Amino acid sequence: MDSKLPNVGTTIFTVMSKMAQDNNAINLSQGFPDYQVPKGLLDAMQKYLHGNYNQYPPMAGVHYLREQIAAKTSRLYAAHVDIEDEITVTSGATEALFVAIQTVVRPGDEVIVLDPCYDSYEPGITLAGGKTIHVPLAADFSLDAERLKDAISDKTRLIMLNTPHNPSGSVLSLDELHTLSDLVENRHIFLISDEVYEHMVYDNAQHHSLVSLPALRDRTFVISSFGKTYHATGWKVAYCLAPPSLTAEFRKIHQFVTFTTHTPTQWALADYMENHPEHFEELPRFYEQKRDLFLDAMAQSRFDMRPSAGTYFQLANYSALSSEPDQRFVEYLTKDVGVAAIPVSVFYDSPPNQRLVRFCFCKDDTTLGSAAERLSAL
Repeated sequence: MDSKLPNVGTTIFTVMSKMAQDNNAINLSQGFPDYQVPKGLLDAMQKYLHGNYNQYPPMAGVHYLREQIAAKTSRLYAAHVDIEDEITVTSGATEALFVAIQTVVRPGDEVIVLDPCYDSYEPGITLAGGKTIHVPLAADFSLDAERLKDAISDKTRLIMLNTPHNPSGSVLSLDELHTLSDLVENRHIFLISDEVYEHMVYDNAQHHSLVSLPALRDRTFVISSFGKTYHATGWKVAYCLAPPSLTAEFRKIHQFVTFTTHTPTQWALADYMENHPEHFEELPRFYEQKRDLFLDAMAQSRFDMRPSAGTYFQLANYSALSSEPDQRFVEYLTKDVGVAAIPVSVFYDSPPNQRLVRFCFCKDDTTLGSAAERLSAL
């Protein structure tokens, strides 16, 4: 049988996590915490699991949860979103990304992605019949406006953004978003803004959600993740904000992909959001402390590390340690050093000549300390 995705194999995150497990290595590769979900959220889950909240919820998501999403969006971004027509709860951000792509991309359309980028983007574009146009970010992972301008054509249907950015940790500035707005003005181009790390910004940086920018909002799908925000990646719950016309089309596809999302989890999340709004303010400090702990512990290592501005990922340049390609180097780290990382080249269509790996610091402090000790011995 001919494959619809002939160039796609097992995702690098699965490969590296299995390699870490097989070699009893500390797993700083895949982005999931090794500490518990907040107790109050677990208590809420128990409450709704045993409280007869186990049947199909509305296709768009539990109303209570959509109310809390709207309240959060208003409080944090001064943006009003309509509960009925602009919010859809999804089974993880990957589903939301896939459905948003299918909503707007037609065969022959061009979709611009900014490299390095998350590996689920291009398969979704391919399955929609689109053509992926890879536009590299600048060397410091900021937006390269000239490259982006040159890549836009009459066939451009969609531009995909990710801020805070995986894997680099960079955060798009307001000036960069205004530049983007100028580039798409008077063009029939949609945007997907992958904002799953929205609450993880450091050193007084600010996340600017596209839902808060009137010039871009009417053409944009904004995607956020409860799994990332509440240390519960295995729950696979996210949501998509979009204007009513886009939401209506999004839901036509969503209803035939998953239809809906685990009912008691939606109720538990809504309950916790209402009763613990401080979580959003505490999360940046929580992860900034973990980033700083890891950087301090790695200070005497031979890795060159510029502090991440966002996400829970930290890039490290290993040029002083090896001239090996990054995929070989992470295999060496995993099997011989006992610490798993992700090679940054896998996030590119045409990787530049750089020696970068990505470490994940959403781990217990003792885990980070042990990993840094092993890495610093190199």
